[in-house]
Amino acid sequence: MGFRTDISERQRRFGDELRRMRNAAGLSSAEIGEVLGMKGPAVSHTEAGRLGLNLERLALWLDACNVTDPEYRTGLVALCNSNGKGWWSEYRPFVVPAALDLAEFESTATGLASYQTHLIPGLLQTRGYTEVIHEYTERKVEFRGKRQQVLTAEKAPPFHAVIHEAALHMMYGGPAVMREQLNHLIEMSRLPHVTIQILPFDCTVYASTDTAFVLLHGPHSRLDTVLLENPHGQTFLGDPEGVAAFRRKFDRLKGMALPPLDSTTSGPSAAFRDSWGMIQHVRYKLLER
Repeated sequence: MGFRTDISERQRRFGDELRRMRNAAGLSSAEIGEVLGMKGPAVSHTEAGRLGLNLERLALWLDACNVTDPEYRTGLVALCNSNGKGWWSEYRPFVVPAALDLAEFESTATGLASYQTHLIPGLLQTRGYTEVIHEYTERKVEFRGKRQQVLTAEKAPPFHAVIHEAALHMMYGGPAVMREQLNHLIEMSRLPHVTIQILPFDCTVYASTDTAFVLLHGPHSRLDTVLLENPHGQTFLGDPEGVAAFRRKFDRLKGMALPPLDSTTSGPSAAFRDSWGMIQHVRYKLLER
């Protein structure tokens, strides 16, 4: 089998999981290779994602490392079978690799959580808003629209978004675009699996809220992944301690944010102290512009 030339993040993550469980079991590359009938260098290439692993050898690897959790084993089988290809593959020439990897993770996620500071989360953006963000690059706009279908699929995963109030006030595209975007947030909140909360400016607790991130839940908590967004690009994080830290951070953000947007409310609430009231307040101000 030849080396992979394009390694997807899921394939890289599979290799990381193999290495973590081997180290936890106290086995060297040569020792696990002897169990699998592989040479040490082949084991290293497999853990780096450059080589695939068939299911028979995966089972031997898991048994040698005393991995018995059935959900974790099933999740690893899915990672093992991943070839990195899907509807997103046709967009490879038009978007950055991290966007392709994110689309692949979203396609298999059992749950999604997003914290955004100055932007509306990509899965909740209107086409007009996305066009401004992507400078009217048609294929990038089209790609984001395809990604959003994960929320309207038959078995859509639960999606929880915490959005900083700053994102509601950014006039990307002008008042008309933002009014449409705020209306769309209300409409999306009608979906039973979508939860939207606003983190207000007047929050008096600091929770290191400067970095936007997405938490992608896998079939087992050990297979959860975090996507960090920063000025230097996007970074995927899969080590258990790092992911656990962002789970705790998201739980804290949920507690600091206003109560979730309730689309069944007939009007803005008193003093705008819930997410519905906050969005309506900003929306009404836009009508004056």
